[in-house]
Amino acid sequence: MRIIKRLYWFVLKSFLPLFAMTFFIVLFIVLMQFLWKYIDDLVGKGLSFDVLGELFFYAAVSMVPMALPLAILLASLMTFGNLGEKSELTAIKASGVSLIKVMKPLIILVACISVGAFFFQNDILPKAQVKMWTLLFSMKQKSPEVEIPEGVFYDQIPGYNLYVKTKNRDTGILYDVMIYDVSKGGDNATILLADSARLAFTKDSRFLYLHLFTGEQFENLREQRALDRNVPFRREAFLDKEVLIPFDANFNRLDEGGMRKQYVGKNIEELQATIDSLGTRVDSIGRVYASELHQTAFPVLLRGDGRGSGFSSGNNQAEKNSDKPVEKPEIVSLNVDSLIAALTPVEQSDVVRLARNFNESRKSENQFRAQVMRDENKTIRRHEIELIKKFTLSVACLIFFFIGAPLGAIIRKGGLGTPLVISVLLFLVYYIIDNTGYKMARDGHINVWIGMWLSTAILLPLGIYVTIKAMNDSSVFNKDLYVHLLKKIFGIKETRNVPVKEVIINDVSLTKARGMIAVLSAEATVWLRRHKRPLGYMAYWNRGFALRDILRIGEQADRLVEYLHDCRDIKVVDKLNSYPIVKRLWIYRPVARKWLKKSLCWFFPAGLPIYLLSVVYFRRLRDDMNAIVKTSAEEMALLRK
Repeated sequence: MRIIKRLYWFVLKSFLPLFAMTFFIVLFIVLMQFLWKYIDDLVGKGLSFDVLGELFFYAAVSMVPMALPLAILLASLMTFGNLGEKSELTAIKASGVSLIKVMKPLIILVACISVGAFFFQNDILPKAQVKMWTLLFSMKQKSPEVEIPEGVFYDQIPGYNLYVKTKNRDTGILYDVMIYDVSKGGDNATILLADSARLAFTKDSRFLYLHLFTGEQFENLREQRALDRNVPFRREAFLDKEVLIPFDANFNRLDEGGMRKQYVGKNIEELQATIDSLGTRVDSIGRVYASELHQTAFPVLLRGDGRGSGFSSGNNQAEKNSDKPVEKPEIVSLNVDSLIAALTPVEQSDVVRLARNFNESRKSENQFRAQVMRDENKTIRRHEIELIKKFTLSVACLIFFFIGAPLGAIIRKGGLGTPLVISVLLFLVYYIIDNTGYKMARDGHINVWIGMWLSTAILLPLGIYVTIKAMNDSSVFNKDLYVHLLKKIFGIKETRNVPVKEVIINDVSLTKARGMIAVLSAEATVWLRRHKRPLGYMAYWNRGFALRDILRIGEQADRLVEYLHDCRDIKVVDKLNSYPIVKRLWIYRPVARKWLKKSLCWFFPAGLPIYLLSVVYFRRLRDDMNAIVKTSAEEMALLRK
């Protein structure tokens, strides 16, 4: 028991420093991504370091849901990769401790982290996001610092355009200044020209102070209208003039109340309450729209045969409950074409125009209503997405641990090399799938719960698979295993490699060797005589190749090579490499079930390419049989010598 406790402490001490390191590294990377995304809204605003630091702190807290799963994946990969690379994991398993038991303390730890992640998502993250987005929007609305360039018009001051030809950077004096006051519109602009000017801010930083020297001012005495041809204006010459331009250079924080009402600032209870209230409102709006459409629809549908369709008064329940017979209005059939033909051309055009205007009005009204319903449903979906995201982070942490820890035990590579590459690739797959599901759910293409749980549903089987493989010590990443499988599927030809033995214990009997060669050569010759040409299309799909004969010849060739490998003659051993490796391939008999054979046989788009491929492999098989006959003859000649 004491050994197990020491093992648990050893695993925890190996995991926790790596987890802390990877978490802060990943958090720094995603924070730099955030900074790169919003750099244009922060630069040139004259923001203080405490405001920027506050923004980055809340942004870092908001990025925790993205950094936490990747940190768990990378840390678990590195931990078990280091244990496997140093053979510590092998020693632990050799002592009778299973992989799940080794993972037990980390499973408990990650489960606690997942529970903490849920409460973090529900209680802390909404407040951090409210403060982050409020700060960011406040920074976006802050006016930039006034840095007037030389030789170009500066339009960053609302309602004004400034032009400065040159400026003295030591004294701050501006030369050849033009100011266009377009706050009342371009047609009513006030123009100021000055030889020089000095720029400064008022003490409260709410106005831009311009002290102009030796210039002129032009302005209209009244506002110019569209039909005005001549507007009186005033021209003023001055030697010294002071101008105040409204320009708030202070940083003003927005109220957080508006952001708290958004979906990012709500916990589970608030989200659920908002979803219920929005759903009720959407249903009521839908009923109102449906009732209005029903009331404004045409009550009588006219037919071409002159008979009117049925008519409903709109109070069906009252008609059913009443004992008195209900007098239904008489339906009069009207021939619309004859009525329109009786009108004058001017009246006909008026009717068409009125009908077109009516239809356009109805179309615009219905489009507006449809847009209102789409906006309301989109708001509901955003709240539902945020509600489900409270749970997806916790599940993602568990899944990434059960992917990372078994993978580390399988690949047995520590450090930041292979684990980092695998972690980034897996997280990219997760991020792409999760982002795709999120956008499809947000736009209403799929149900919200399907889109938000899509990445979990795809990665969960992967976690179960690698965990089972790691518990059974399966060689998931054995390159030779996959190469052999690909060779078997695609029928890639293999060559023999028979080296000369330095020490020979069993001598070769020449009589037995000649007999084995003769039998092998005879079997291959008989096969060549029986199979001079490829099978026909129907014969191939009905019976295929004789697999027993092919397998028997291949096994005889393998036994001969194994027996003659003990020969002391180097030439005989070297000639063994010329024997081809004959194996059973799926193309010789693709399927065994009769119904599937008949389906592929009569379904030419699938059956014909497979048959043509079998012709190619048949010719290659004949070449192998000819090589067996030829090599057997050469071996027989060498044995005679």
